[in-house]
Amino acid sequence: MITANQLRAARALLNIDQRQTAELADLSVPTIQRMEASDGVIRGNVDSLMKLVSALESAGVELINPDSASSATGRGVRLREHITKPKMKNIKPPKPSTSRSLERAR
Repeated sequence: MITANQLRAARALLNIDQRQTAELADLSVPTIQRMEASDGVIRGNVDSLMKLVSALESAGVELINPDSASSATGRGVRLREHITKPKMKNIKPPKPSTSRSLERAR
């Protein structure tokens, strides 16, 4: 099981946004948004949850459950050692805004 807080923390550790998370897990952006808006444990389609957890683990995130062996109790996330950057499928970084494009938008 994964909580919305764990999902947001995992994204932060991987330095990826919701769109990249969706691509990594082969899910839609609205699905990731709904998952992150959950209160506590994420509820949803089991297949989607499994895709998400598998994608995060493949990217190097370890989900820590409350009953895991640890010096403290509670849920969490951590990066495994020696991870590589998550493999994204044809994701282009957003173009930086220029003052000229901002003027045209007005």
